Amino acid sequence: MQRYAAEAIATFALVFAGTGAIIINDLSQGTVTHVGVALTFGLIVASMIYAVGDVSGAHLNPAVTFGFWLARRLPGSEVAPYVASQVGGAIAASALLRLLFRSHETLGATLPAGSLSQSFVLEIVLTLFLVFTILNVTTGGGQKAITAGLAIGAVVGLEALFAGPISGASMNPARSLAPALVSGELGSLWIYLLAPVVGSGLAVGACRSVRGASCCTAGAAA
Repeated sequence: MQRYAAEAIATFALVFAGTGAIIINDLSQGTVTHVGVALTFGLIVASMIYAVGDVSGAHLNPAVTFGFWLARRLPGSEVAPYVASQVGGAIAASALLRLLFRSHETLGATLPAGSLSQSFVLEIVLTLFLVFTILNVTTGGGQKAITAGLAIGAVVGLEALFAGPISGASMNPARSLAPALVSGELGSLWIYLLAPVVGSGLAVGACRSVRGASCCTAGAAA
């Protein structure tokens, strides 16, 4: 139960800080800025990895959990509780943000700015990079264990910086599902539920192509 509580709390923090930054940026006429939003997502991910990585692995993301299961680092019996904890934490964060910012329509939901196919492909590739990085920096220990949070947070921030204006750079079904459900913005939600899972599967294959069997050996926290 400690692992599931860690996933729920950490995912709550991710959605509350990340989508909260989007909401406040919108309501304050751009005070936070796009760069600030991207940094917020990257920093909260890094912070939560260091906070609870030793408890649950700090997945914060059903696509990451799927990737760890596919790489045989997580037993199948743990997948549903992990995902349920992540989704529950994310929905709680969006519900609180709705109470705080009633005038905001989308609550930071991920919405494609270009074509649906463009955002779908972007989300696949972005998640591939993210999960590939996670799998590689959490293989082995030592110095990698110390820097894993920084590396993963940096990838999240980097991808949000360059791809956020087009696809929203979600890479995370829980992060997209929660504000979509609470705000009712469900039209393009399928992109952000399906594409990260596809990208995660490709990332596991990419990891195995460069690390072989060691890709399926856990080290540092995720």
